[in-house]
Amino acid sequence: MAKGKPKEEFRGITLEIANKHLEAWLNAELEVSVNQSYTIAGKSFTRANLGEIRKQIDYWRNVVAALNNAAKHKGRNRIYRVVPRDL
Repeated sequence: MAKGKPKEEFRGITLEIANKHLEAWLNAELEVSVNQSYTIAGKSFTRANLGEIRKQIDYWRNVVAALNNAAKHKGRNRIYRVVPRDL
């Protein structure tokens, strides 16, 4: 991977977009937690699978964290090698 380039899986996803997706999934979780299923005219409807929503929230939190980390460290992680010597 070249310096300053995001990971392949995050290419094209900006921090702003990732934050919007995270916010949307958090709003979806709130809506589902309030009223996951309902009945209209004798028919029962289910909004969504709460487990799947939580998986998406975890995914987008990780994307946001990775993009924040990339911005903080200018797209690279630094590794230092130290060799202890007794002089």
